[in-house]
Order: sequence, then structure tokens, then C-alpha cells
Amino acid sequence: MSDPVPSDVAQNPVRTAARWGDLRRRGVSAVLMVAVGGAAIWAGGAAYLALILILTAAMTWELARLTAPDKPIMAIVLAALAAACLYATAEWRFGFFFLALPAICFAVAPRQDRELAAIYAFVIMLASYEFLGLRSDQGGIALIWLVCVVISSDLAGYFVGRSLGGPLFWASISPKKTWSGTVAGWVAAALVGVVFVLAHRAQVGLIWLSALIALAGQMGDILESWIKRRAGAKDSSGLIPGHGGVMDRFDAMLGAGLLVLLVKLVAALPFGVAG
Repeated sequence: MSDPVPSDVAQNPVRTAARWGDLRRRGVSAVLMVAVGGAAIWAGGAAYLALILILTAAMTWELARLTAPDKPIMAIVLAALAAACLYATAEWRFGFFFLALPAICFAVAPRQDRELAAIYAFVIMLASYEFLGLRSDQGGIALIWLVCVVISSDLAGYFVGRSLGGPLFWASISPKKTWSGTVAGWVAAALVGVVFVLAHRAQVGLIWLSALIALAGQMGDILESWIKRRAGAKDSSGLIPGHGGVMDRFDAMLGAGLLVLLVKLVAALPFGVAG
């Protein structure tokens, strides 16, 4: 999902080149992220745990900075708390209480949009917890499927949205998201579901679930855009060249991971061998 393309931009090579000017930098950063993430997923164990803890801490730090920019020390403390709580829950299974601790801190500490920040902090923790479990679920296939769904939806939305433009998806919150990019993301995700159904003999329901996961990812993107808009920020940080911050890059993964967690509370993922 991305900017609509005005007709004068399409007819002006200079403005068109500027429109795609961040593509190379985004591409280099994306390749590095895929390499690091892929290596951690493949290695599993301590490497994968460390990756999730680092991402969780980084997103919590960014959220704290956005909602209370005058309290930098508090942002660092909350980031460390988030990582510690996730580690405690993953290692000792003491329950979801630990996952709620960062959100409670966001809710009681003075900051802008405390309730919204607390909700998003809880989303970060819940989704991160689910990512840890998915590494061993279905032999890791479920995690690979989720990553492929989110990446394909994001890429389709980016390129189709920027190429076709058209009506905005939710202009008041995210003025760069278009309906063309949104629908393209659904289609791309469904195609990923088809591939996994054919390659792993999963159930057909995985196709529909893939499209829903793409929608959940887009809603995660919308929610993060709303937080940034209310904070008057363009990016959550500058940690990732061409992409902004960690929240900017993983907001869709948070929405997708949360939906997978909710689905698993009521039913198994449709990866059982189809009859």
C-alpha cells in the first residue's frame, strides 16, 4: 500500500524518478534484514530468541520515544523491561502477566495517548510471544508461511500502490495507503496460501487465512501510522535506512502475529495434511 500516483507525476520523468528514489536504499536494507532474519530462523535456539528480544526491545523503545519524547531514559528502561518480560515468559512460562507489564507501565506513566500506547505495547508483547512459539510450530513451516504472507502482501501493496495509485484506503490516518495496494496485498497473500497448500498439502482454508493475515498486517500498519500521526512523526525512528524504524518495518508482522495467536486460541492452524 502506498501513495496514489497523480497524472502529472506519471507524465513527468523527473518526479517519477524521485518517487522511486528510495527503492535502492530500501532494497539494500531489506536484503540485509532478510539475511539476518533468515539466518536466525534457520539457527533457532538462542540466535532466534535473541533476534525476537532485540526487535521487541527496539519497538518498545520507539513507541516510548514517540509518546514521551522528553523522557529518553524511560524509553530505555521500558525497552529493557519488555525484553526481560518476554524472556521470562518464554523461558519459565509464568503466564501472560509478564507480557502485560510493559503495557501497564505505558498506561500509568505520563505520556501522550497513554491508552493507545498501552494497547500497542501489549500488541508488541503478544505478537512477539507468538513469534517465539511459531518457530517450533509445524516444524517451522508456520513461521515461514507467516513471513512469506506478510512480505508478499507488503511488496505487492508497495509496487501496485505506487504504480496504479487510486483512491486512498484510510486517508485520515494513513494518507499513503491506496485501495489498489491493499487489494493487491490480499491477492498476493492468497497466492502464498495456494503455494503452501500445493507444496505442503495443507488444508484449503489456509488460502483464506492467508488473505485475512494480510488484512491483519495492514491494520497493524494503519495502527502504527495513527500513532505516528498523533505524535507528529514521519517515522518511528531512523534505525533502518530507507524504512524508518523497526516499528515501521514490522508493524504488519505485529498485526499478523496477533491474529495468528487469536486463531490458535480457538482452532489449529490449517497445516494438517489435506485428505
